[in-house]
Amino acid sequence: MKYLSQFCIILAFTLVGEALQRLLPLPIPASVWGLALLFIALCLGIVKPEQVKDASAFLISIMPVMFVSPAVGIVENWDLISSRLLPIFLLLAASTCLTFGISGRVTQWLMQKGGRHD
Repeated sequence: MKYLSQFCIILAFTLVGEALQRLLPLPIPASVWGLALLFIALCLGIVKPEQVKDASAFLISIMPVMFVSPAVGIVENWDLISSRLLPIFLLLAASTCLTFGISGRVTQWLMQKGGRHD
């Protein structure tokens, strides 16, 4: 029963994310809305980490299974993808480096900001 109630909390935020994605004319996926709202609720204490801890740990443990479907899609469409490997690789490399750089800068900024509370 504990897992069911925790999944319901997560699904509620997912549902609100779906509604926001349909209502707002922004190019933000529903899953991102849901995650952002859950994050805000956790930060504000509206949802306590214990209320979603076990269900979220389960979802993280099965996350590799979620990548099977996209991998199959790549294999099925290999003839379309193979002729564009270089641009795809360059985009993936650039976006990965950009993500690392931005994540590192944000982490440094947050660590410096957190250190000022002394």
